[in-house]
Amino acid sequence: MIKPLCALPLLSGLLLFLAGCTKELVSNKVPISNAGNSQNIMLPTDTVRLSGTGSDSDGHVVAYLWSQVSGPSASTIVNPGSPSCLVTGLTQGTYIFQLMVTDNMGATGVGTTTVVVNPGGAKAVTIQPNNNPTEYAVTILGGSDATGPTVASLEADAWTSGSTWILRGLVKFDLSGIPATASIKTANLYLYSNPTPNTGNMVDANYGSSNSFTIQQVTSNWSTSSINWGNQPAATTANQVVIAATTQSRLDLNVDVTAMIASMVNNNTNYGFLLKLQTEVIYNSSIFLSSHNATDPDKQPKLDITYQ
Repeated sequence: MIKPLCALPLLSGLLLFLAGCTKELVSNKVPISNAGNSQNIMLPTDTVRLSGTGSDSDGHVVAYLWSQVSGPSASTIVNPGSPSCLVTGLTQGTYIFQLMVTDNMGATGVGTTTVVVNPGGAKAVTIQPNNNPTEYAVTILGGSDATGPTVASLEADAWTSGSTWILRGLVKFDLSGIPATASIKTANLYLYSNPTPNTGNMVDANYGSSNSFTIQQVTSNWSTSSINWGNQPAATTANQVVIAATTQSRLDLNVDVTAMIASMVNNNTNYGFLLKLQTEVIYNSSIFLSSHNATDPDKQPKLDITYQ
């Protein structure tokens, strides 16, 4: 009976050691991967440089790894273990690349970026206005109209704090540089989650179990001098894009809006886009940076268009 009792201190020490290790592993924070901004290139150029970064709040990043997630063909990634690498052998279409970073405790984080390869002979244009005057928040607050220009956010939102509000986002881009006879090949709308929202719960850009929303083509003209909740412009469900609900606090979007842009250009009916929750019930939000965001101009709403 004496020997088992003598072994107890050793067993207790082992259990304490394992508990300490477990606690250390559990407390390790996942590193953050930033795979860089989306890019557009045009054939015959078939090479692009990917540049990303990694950070770790409770340690440091020790490894990087680039990989192709999707695309019309397999590409070649030169030096995939570097934060910056060349990708060659691209063909026409849309590619998604992933950057995985690993910290000194073995935890990993991933980020993605998009590369659009446009056909040769096409023209490419990027429209990303600063302080866009045709970016508006159509809002009803406590039963009264509260419509006005966007400040920091472009959003689809329903909330209550003292009074209940419903908020819909309107945004129009200047397409006058594209001929009405142009054939629109691709059009992508980029929206970037607001990391410091001042609406919703003021923490999460995306919140709620029903935060799915639609991006619709506005079909009637509107003026910033007269628009309000009661006379907001009509929009159509034709060619609309439905953005699925998400539990991620922040989620940047790259949305294919080719059909809507083609309609706007070819029919001379550029009245913009409407962002609207599918179910406008309180405590649901999808909040993006507006063109009035001065801290990160690279993440203002953006359109990439190619046409012939």
